[in-house]
Amino acid sequence: MKSSLLRLGLGGCALLPLLAQAAAQIGAPAPVKAPPEPTPILLQADEIVYDEDKKMVSAVGHVEIADQGRTLIAERVEYDQASDKVTARGHVSLTDARGNVAFADHVVLSDHMRDGVLQGFGALIGKSGRLAALGAERVNGNTVIAHRAVYSPCIICNKPGATRTPLWQVKAERIVYDQNGHNVRFTNATIDIKGVPVVWVPAFSVPDPSVKYATGLLTPEVGNSTKIGYFLRQPVYVAISSSQDLTLAPMVSTTGGEMLEAEYRMRWNNGGMWFQGSGAYNPAGGLSGSPGAQTYGHLFGSGRIGLGDISRVGFDIQTTSNNGYMRFYDISFLDRLVNDLFVEATPGRSRMALSSYYFQGLRSTDVTSRIPYVLPKLEFSYIPVAKVAGGSLRFDVNGIAIGRDNGRNDQRLTSEINWKIPTVFGNGQLWTFVLDARGDSYHFDVPRGAIATTNSMIERGTAYAALDWRWPFLSQGGGGRSYILQPVAQAIAQPYGGNPTGLRIEDAQDFEFNENNLFAVNQVPGYDLIESGPRANVGFMAEALLPGGKIEAQAGQTYRLKPDPKFTAFSGNSGTASDLVGSLSLKFPNLDITDRIDMDRGNGNVRRHELYVTGSYHRSSLQISYVQLPTSVVNLGLPSREQVNAQADLNLFDNWQIFVAGQRDLHANQFLNTEFGLGYEDECLAISLAYRRKYTQDLLLGVPPSTSVILRFSLKTGDEGIQPFSLFPKDVFALTHP
Repeated sequence: MKSSLLRLGLGGCALLPLLAQAAAQIGAPAPVKAPPEPTPILLQADEIVYDEDKKMVSAVGHVEIADQGRTLIAERVEYDQASDKVTARGHVSLTDARGNVAFADHVVLSDHMRDGVLQGFGALIGKSGRLAALGAERVNGNTVIAHRAVYSPCIICNKPGATRTPLWQVKAERIVYDQNGHNVRFTNATIDIKGVPVVWVPAFSVPDPSVKYATGLLTPEVGNSTKIGYFLRQPVYVAISSSQDLTLAPMVSTTGGEMLEAEYRMRWNNGGMWFQGSGAYNPAGGLSGSPGAQTYGHLFGSGRIGLGDISRVGFDIQTTSNNGYMRFYDISFLDRLVNDLFVEATPGRSRMALSSYYFQGLRSTDVTSRIPYVLPKLEFSYIPVAKVAGGSLRFDVNGIAIGRDNGRNDQRLTSEINWKIPTVFGNGQLWTFVLDARGDSYHFDVPRGAIATTNSMIERGTAYAALDWRWPFLSQGGGGRSYILQPVAQAIAQPYGGNPTGLRIEDAQDFEFNENNLFAVNQVPGYDLIESGPRANVGFMAEALLPGGKIEAQAGQTYRLKPDPKFTAFSGNSGTASDLVGSLSLKFPNLDITDRIDMDRGNGNVRRHELYVTGSYHRSSLQISYVQLPTSVVNLGLPSREQVNAQADLNLFDNWQIFVAGQRDLHANQFLNTEFGLGYEDECLAISLAYRRKYTQDLLLGVPPSTSVILRFSLKTGDEGIQPFSLFPKDVFALTHP
C-alpha cells in the first residue's frame, strides 16, 4: 500500500496514542486544572499494520514521524499502546527541536520522543560537532548520556581516499551532553590527536560548538625570552553573564618571576566599563635602576555611564607603578599615560563638558615636576537650531587650569562667537561668508625659585572675516562611475598680532601643516597660538566614485601678505607661501592606500611623506607604512625621522600561515623590531610558533634588547569559521600590544 493513499488514514492512526490518553483522562477523577489539548502527531510510511490483540501499531518502510518539533525517521517503527513506547529500527535518525540530529541502529523512545534508549548511537551537535557511542540514553528530553563514546568538533572529510579519523577527538567511558546548558562533560577521557593518545584526563567539560562564549581555558602561550627566561602563560575566561566577563592570565617564568593579568568587561543599555590590570613579582628586579626583588603593577580602564538621554559621566585610566614595567613584560609600549574624568551633556546641537586630566611620563628623560595636570577643563558650545539673521550662529566658552608640581601654573578663559551664512548660486557655486570674534584672558603663576619677567595677567582679542568659495563639477561615467572635481579658495581678513610677548604656549607645541588643516581658517591646534594677518588658502578636492570603491585626492597652499613670526621654518607654513601639501587615497574592499606629502615651496624637495598600504586576499594580507618626518627642533627637540614598517601574513595550502614583520629606522640604518612566524589553523585546531626580536633598549629603565620564541596551541570547540589575523596580530607593532 502506497503512502500517497494512506496519509489521511495514517494521520488518524497516528492519533491513536493521543485518543487513548484522552480516554484515560475521561475515566479518571477530574484534575484541579484542565489538561492541555493534545497536539497532533504527523506520520507517513509505506505501510501500516494494526494488531488489536497486542494493541500494537507498526509503520513499515520510509517511516517519518513528527511530534512537537521532533522528527523520527526509520525503516520500521512500532508503537506499544500499553507501555506508551515507540521502538524504531533500521537507519534511525532523530532530530530535536533545536536541530541536533542523532543516529542509531535501534531506538526505544517515550514521552513524545523526548526520552529513550539508543544502541549504535551517533549525533550531530551544532554545525560540526560529532558524538558516537555503543549505547546512549536520552533523559528529560534534553540530556544525552553516552557510554564508551567518542566526541570531536572536527569536520571529517568524505572525499574518496581521505582519512576518516578527525584531527583531534576525545574518547571517554562516559559523555553527558546537556542540551539546555550547551555543555559536554567527559569522564575517564583520553584526548587523541591524529589517532594517537596524547593525554588522559579523569574529568573535564567543554561547551558545545553552538556556544559563542563560555567559561574555560583560552589559548596558552609557552616560550622563551632573553628577559624572563622560559615562561608559561595560561589565560582563563570566565563568562559571568551575558553582559559581563572576566579574563585571568597567570604567567610563570624561570628568571622574570610571576605575573597575573586580569581584564573585566561590562556593558549595559546606556554605558559600560572595561578594566585591564596586572601585578608581578620579580625576585631579580633591576627595573628603573633599583636592584633586588621588586613588585610591579599597572591598571588601564575606561567607563561611560549614561545620566538620562542627554548626559553622561566617563573616565579613562592609564597608570603603572614602574616606568619600565610594561615594556619589560611586553604589556604596552606607550611612553605617555593619560587619565581623565569628565561629565558632559549634549542638549540638541549644543554641548557642555567639564573634565580633568592627569598625565604620567614613562621616558627615562621625563621630569615629573614638569608634567602638567588639568583641573578643570571647561567646554561649552551653544548652537541654536533656528537661524540667526539668515545664518548659523555658534557661541563657545573654553577654559582650562593647568598645574605642575614645580609651580608653573596657568589659567585661561576663552569666549568666541561665530556666524556664517552659505549661499548657493544657480551655476552650483557655493559661497560661505564667516564672521568671528574671540577674546582670551590668561593668568600665569611664577615657578618656585624663578623671578617674574612678564606680566601675570594677559588679555587679548581678535576677529576675522572670511569668504569660502567652492565650485564642484560632477561627471557621470558609464557603469555606475561618478567623478567630482571641486576647486576651493578661502580669503581671510584678520589684523596682525594676537600672540603677545610672554604668552605661554601649552596646547600648540607640535604644529603640523597638512591636508587636514589646509582649509581651516585657523590652522593651528588649540587656543594659545593663533594665526594673524590677511591670508588665503587655495587648492582643490577630487573624488572618483567607482562600483567597487572610491579614490580621493586633495592638494593646496596657503599664501600671506607677509610672514607670521610664530611659524618657524620647520612648520611648513612660514614665509609668504606655505609648502604644497596634499593626499591621495584609494579605498576598495581588499585594498586601502593612503599617501600624504609635504613638498618644499622653494625647491620642491619632499619634507614630509607618509604612505600606508593595506591589502588582503582571503586569509593573506600585506601592510606597509612609510614615514618621513622633518625635524621638530624648536619646541619638542625631536630629530627628523624616516622609518618603514612592513608585515605580511601569507596563506599557503588552505591552512598554513607564514608571517613576516619588520620595523626599520632608515636614518640609523638598523632594525627596531622583527618577527617571524609559522602557523596552522583549521576548523578545530590552531597552532603557531613565533620568533620575535626587539633591538631597542633603555638602560636607565632597565629594559634591554630581547629575543623571544612563543608557541601557541589551541583545540577549538566552536562553530566559528577561521578568521583573518587569528594566528598573528593585525598590527604587530602597535603600542598597546607586544
